[in-house]
Amino acid sequence: MTPLKQTSSPRLCLCLGLALCLLTTQSSLAQTPIESGVKPFLGAPILESTQVFKNERFPNVTVTRHGTVLASWGSNHIRVRRSEDGGKTWGPELSITKSGIHGGGTTVDENTGDILMFVEDHHPPAPLTMYRSQDDGKTWKADTTTIDPDNNGNLPSMHMNEHGITLRHGPHRGRLIRASRYYGKKNDRSEWPNHYTNAIYSDDNGKSWKTSEPFPENGTGEATLAELSDGRIYYNSRVHWQERPNNTRRRSAISDDGGQTWKDWDIVEILPDGHQHRSYGCMGGLVRLPIAGKDILIFSNIDTENPKRERATVWASFDGGKTWPVKRLVFAGASAYSSLTAGRPGTASEGLIYLHYEGGPTGGSQVARFNLSWLAKGELTGDGKIPEGILKP
Repeated sequence: MTPLKQTSSPRLCLCLGLALCLLTTQSSLAQTPIESGVKPFLGAPILESTQVFKNERFPNVTVTRHGTVLASWGSNHIRVRRSEDGGKTWGPELSITKSGIHGGGTTVDENTGDILMFVEDHHPPAPLTMYRSQDDGKTWKADTTTIDPDNNGNLPSMHMNEHGITLRHGPHRGRLIRASRYYGKKNDRSEWPNHYTNAIYSDDNGKSWKTSEPFPENGTGEATLAELSDGRIYYNSRVHWQERPNNTRRRSAISDDGGQTWKDWDIVEILPDGHQHRSYGCMGGLVRLPIAGKDILIFSNIDTENPKRERATVWASFDGGKTWPVKRLVFAGASAYSSLTAGRPGTASEGLIYLHYEGGPTGGSQVARFNLSWLAKGELTGDGKIPEGILKP
């Protein structure tokens, strides 16, 4: 009798190996702290910059649970580059899709380590595809998802917003949330009064999303958000309608229900919304530094009175966006859209802040990495003060 071939054993070993690898990875992720103290962001001032992409537009940047800095880009060919050494060197371009437009909102799911990317077929309103990476940004696959309309019955567009986040505090801990917008019938001046920003959020790791109620002001678009240490969400938006008061200044609001509703609408007089000779603003970046019990926010945009996009600049707030007492120029020449993220404790990225912006000395896009010590030596704005002792280890 011919013996049976034992084809099941290798498969069983492979499955057990994969399961063990997954368990080891999840255990490693669980042991990696998500917040620490201020000390890693201090020390000798640092500012370094590297070109990461050429051609096209639309930057996002985030840091994975493993500490890999992930820069995404593309207005036609959507790509990413990875840095496993804190931004010192960058791996090759990895293609996600060779068609479509980057919708921003790249989101690290801190529950699983997955990374989500949003791509629209063309300039919105447009069909949407969500891509998922389960191997720290090395490979990507289109994934099935659903998005519910908002309370006006409108489906949101993704383009072009700051990266998303996983909530870390309060009753909605573990929720994924990213800024989005309603584009009206089309991107036309006649429709701008109907545009508004909002957010989408997911409690099932991105399988389905709900849409928040609208931001409290129409004529807004391209927004940012950050969770504060008490679980509230700070929202900061670009203006997209020239008829709004102080239309060249940023807008803000707060959510205390996990991003379902927004209140305390305000004009952020100190923060410019792009250059000051245009009827609408410019996409900016925002991140809260992962410092336990502190609400140190970093914001980025261009800061110029000239009628062109230039002077990439970063601001710091030490009170959750109430005041912005210091700013510092990153690059004086041509620059435009920008995205911010911060390094993770216990990884090669720890203690650094990453700015991915359009333009720079060689064009395309740059990733500048700097620390809080460098930013704090910038220009005082007169909007509040840097708190005593906060910049001491």
